[in-house]
Amino acid sequence: MQSLGAFLKSRRDRITPDRIGLRTYGTTRRVPGLRREELAHLAGVSAGYYTRLEQGLAETASAQVLGALARVLELDEVETAHLHDLARQPSRPALAEPPREEPHPRVLSLLASLAEATPAVVLGRRGDVLAWNRTGHALFFEHVDSAAPLRPDTRPSIPRMFFLDPLTRDLYRNWEELARVHVAYLRLTAGRFPADARLAGLIGELTMRSDRFAAMWASGEVADCTIGDMRLRHPVISAVDVAYQVWLQPDSPDHRLEVYTPNDTASADALRILADGPVRAVR
Repeated sequence: MQSLGAFLKSRRDRITPDRIGLRTYGTTRRVPGLRREELAHLAGVSAGYYTRLEQGLAETASAQVLGALARVLELDEVETAHLHDLARQPSRPALAEPPREEPHPRVLSLLASLAEATPAVVLGRRGDVLAWNRTGHALFFEHVDSAAPLRPDTRPSIPRMFFLDPLTRDLYRNWEELARVHVAYLRLTAGRFPADARLAGLIGELTMRSDRFAAMWASGEVADCTIGDMRLRHPVISAVDVAYQVWLQPDSPDHRLEVYTPNDTASADALRILADGPVRAVR
């Protein structure tokens, strides 16, 4: 997980004095970005208060202060929301086992209405697959048991597969780009659910077992995951490019229905092959 202070420092490090027009008069600097005193001055708070905030010693931060810090640090909308999430957390939140996630019946009805022509997957807050249609399974998870989402204790985990499963890594031609999105979204989720013991365990496991995940996590990036492109190297239909879009669910806002549509005619033809029925590839 991440503390408010660690996030502030990571954002402070990326804002150079030149970027915001701050004159330094040629003095030697020992930090890559703004000094604490400089950030405090620009945000209109005392240096002592900001230092306590970054060190986790200040009990509260008002919305006005957080807004001023977000402005100086040039945070976008998602990063600003994450800043407020972190500010609401206790300094050491007690972890608890979360309730078991189940897809809402209305989400399953929507998934069923897409039939097999449109690949789709329902994801939980930690990136666990809660459901998929046959084409969604065939497009991304053909090496995984199709009944796996029905077993809550062994559901496929997208972040775990992305960083620990070689077949999943080989599937994506733009793996690096998508991996960074997954990590940034996990950080956003961790800010929303700081007491989720399973989420903390997932982040800890991936940090220990994947050097690439650890490096991406250390960057401090945070982002939402709503739209984008996936360029696949599929074992059955070869190269296929799809766009993904996320449908949020009012009845279960922690869950996401991801729908995948072709980016070109060749990809549309390839998806029709998957939709028509199982085709086996030789590995």
